[in-house]
Amino acid sequence: MSFELPQLPYAHDALEPNIDARTMEIHHTKHHNGYTTKLNAAIAGTDLAGKSIEDICKEMDMSNNAVRNNGGGYYNHNQFWTAMSPNGGGNPTGDLAAAIDSAFGSFDEFKAAFSTAAGTRFGSGWAWLCANDGKLEICSSANQDNPLMPGIGCGGTPILGLDVWEHAYYLNYQNRRPDYVSAFFNVINWDEIASRFAAAL
Repeated sequence: MSFELPQLPYAHDALEPNIDARTMEIHHTKHHNGYTTKLNAAIAGTDLAGKSIEDICKEMDMSNNAVRNNGGGYYNHNQFWTAMSPNGGGNPTGDLAAAIDSAFGSFDEFKAAFSTAAGTRFGSGWAWLCANDGKLEICSSANQDNPLMPGIGCGGTPILGLDVWEHAYYLNYQNRRPDYVSAFFNVINWDEIASRFAAAL
C-alpha cells in the first residue's frame, strides 16, 4: 500500500490574506507531493510498506534519511493542512482551553511561548503543541522531524504543528517569520485541535 497526497479541505485561496493562494498551491502540490512520492519510493519493498505513517514515525531509524525526511514531511503536512480553516482563529474552548491555562497560565502566554518556539527555530523546522499524559507542552524540531520520532527532544502526541520552513511563507512574508507566525493564529482550527487533544487522552 502506498501513501497518497491528501486533498486540501479548502481552496488554495481560502486562508487569504493570512496565507496566500500561490504559497498554498506550491506548498501542497509541489512540496507535500514530493515528500509523498519520495516516501513511497523509500519504503517500497521494505518491512515499512503497509505500516501507518504514525507507526513509521514512531519506529523511525533516524539514520535512514530518506524515510526520516520524507516520512516526516508527509506526516507533518497532513497535520498542518487540517490544523487550519478559513473559519479558524479565536480561542480554544472546553477541555483544551483548560489544559492550555493549566500548562501555560493563559491563552496569551501559550501564544507567546508557541510563537517563541516557532520564531527561534534556527533554519527549517516546525513548532509543536503536544499532548503528553494529559498535559500540554511546546517544543520545536528541525527539518521534517516530529515528536513521534525517537530522541528529538520532545515527546507525546503532536496536536498542533506550524511549518516554519521558508517555503511555507516566503512569497508573502519574505524574512518576516514573526508576522507569518502571528497570522497563523488567525486560521487555527481549534475544533480540530480539541478533537486531537481528546483522542490523545
